[in-house]
Amino acid sequence: MLTPLDIENKKFSKQMMNGYSVSEVDDFLDDLTADYEKLYKENAELKDKLDAASNNLTQYKSIETTLQNTLVMAQSTAENVQNVAKQKAEQLIKEAEAEAKQSVLELEQEIILKQRELENTKKQFDIYKAKMESLLISQLELLKEINAE
Repeated sequence: MLTPLDIENKKFSKQMMNGYSVSEVDDFLDDLTADYEKLYKENAELKDKLDAASNNLTQYKSIETTLQNTLVMAQSTAENVQNVAKQKAEQLIKEAEAEAKQSVLELEQEIILKQRELENTKKQFDIYKAKMESLLISQLELLKEINAE
């Protein structure tokens, strides 16, 4: 690609006959140099902007990848937390069921003990009742004997 300096330094051989007007060619080359210089600078600026945009794009893609990885990790962590919570809940339920079964067994044993105590108390009451009945009968007979005398 020609640079503005190449255009400005370009010299044409001059012909004596039927040649171009030197001043017109020089004026045209000056205009061409100015326009080309403007376009050349604009092109260089656009290339710089394109490079900067490309670098930004690369950086943003890197950030996007990082964010995607972070999102995947966060989702994985959330699933792990959820699984751990489910396991703990299941463990708590099993422990509660085991405690409930143990409590039921203890209550059943206590009921059996209380029923035995009740039976023993009933037997003792029956024995006491029989003794009192016997005592009352003997006292009644003693009173009958005393009245008969």
